Amino acid sequence: MATLARERREPGGLAGPPPVPTNPLRQLAGDLRAERAATVPFPPGPTRPSLARTQRFARAPLPLLLDLYERHGPVFTLRIFHGNSVFALGPEANHYILVSHAANFSWREGHMGDLMPLLGDGLLTIDGDFHRRSRQIMLPAFHHERIAAARALVAQEAARALDRLRPGDALDLYAWTRRLALRVAMRALFGLDPDRAQAGGLNAAGDFEEALSFYARAYALQIARGPGSPWRRMRRVRARLDALVFAEIERRRAEGEERDDVLSLLLAARDPDGSRLSDRHVRDEVMTLLFAGHDTTTSTVAFLFHELARRPELVDDPAFDLGLAIDETLRLYPAAWIGPRRSLAPFELHGVAVPGGVPVNYCSWATHRLPDVWEDPGAFRPERFAPGARERIPKGAYVPFGGGSRTCIGMRFGLVEVEVIARAILARFRVELEPGYVLQVRQMPTIGPKHGLPVRLLAAPRDA
Repeated sequence: MATLARERREPGGLAGPPPVPTNPLRQLAGDLRAERAATVPFPPGPTRPSLARTQRFARAPLPLLLDLYERHGPVFTLRIFHGNSVFALGPEANHYILVSHAANFSWREGHMGDLMPLLGDGLLTIDGDFHRRSRQIMLPAFHHERIAAARALVAQEAARALDRLRPGDALDLYAWTRRLALRVAMRALFGLDPDRAQAGGLNAAGDFEEALSFYARAYALQIARGPGSPWRRMRRVRARLDALVFAEIERRRAEGEERDDVLSLLLAARDPDGSRLSDRHVRDEVMTLLFAGHDTTTSTVAFLFHELARRPELVDDPAFDLGLAIDETLRLYPAAWIGPRRSLAPFELHGVAVPGGVPVNYCSWATHRLPDVWEDPGAFRPERFAPGARERIPKGAYVPFGGGSRTCIGMRFGLVEVEVIARAILARFRVELEPGYVLQVRQMPTIGPKHGLPVRLLAAPRDA
């Protein structure tokens, strides 16, 4: 059975657990050993190997998960590629995994650990007391005054990007927002001027995008390790990013320079016993925030405008509430669509026994689309979140940012960023989808428009 790795300390700071092996054969063998060692049967579901099912899950997991929910109930097994994974869907399952029994589930030992070769041991991939202490150290970076300062930065960058656009322009709104969100992240997290970095021959944003593209590859390509493989390319890009981040950490520690960015706050942070983050930990948290921040913001803005373009009457209604529209977008398209864990001990949920030591997943994307939880679940209806209606949403039914002690630490920052960018766009333009465009969603590690969001900009009404 998988167990939580033990925390260790290094001189000068609080450091994470020992590295997790990245050899794919060892990982596959470990999954199979845990499956054979299960002391209780797996829940019902398709457990025989099937390449077609694996490909279906990779291409379009949502219809498959909803179908299995209908056939087997909220707790079922799905064999993907080499091994069985348990899925637990619905409000009760979310509350069980995220809140009431969270201590029985490991992130680090689950498939979220696949992100560690790039991100390291940030808040996404650590557990237990080390996660708790790391989060406590990082909280000041997301206090209300920090969010207020970030709002001004986002507004400045959004205005800069919009100044280049005119009514009648055609563009990929997803790609446009990604460039904007990366600039915001570079400034807010690293305190780096993206224009100066480009002029100096650095392209941290581009390097990060290239490294992240590794996770969009087919799994068979991800496990290859030879020369020229996507893995080797990702590791080379990571080395360039590490050189940039560690050089900046070393320079700031040596010079004692303080800036108004998250990197400076992390370097200065201490927990109650005086421990600070090690340089490696600072690097891992910055990379994790860069990943979580820019990718989720980009997807949410794109999905929001996809839905508003399909219902243009909403925007010009005097009662339009952008906040409610963002909430509904996050219901239909939660960027962090799946929460992969590994059970530490056997448990029972909805009367179904689940083994210990096996992959267990909650899925916000599927829960947010369950017809027995949401009326007309596929429809875009922001009024679901209006006062009076929001209170009727079952506990655990709406979890776009996770829950419990692992609620996304950057949730408020992300919501502010999405709101400021969307409001800035709406003040100048209305968005029309290009004729014939049909949204396809890609996933892994987050969901987003598979082929971007091609739109044409129309002039906004003068009194908007």
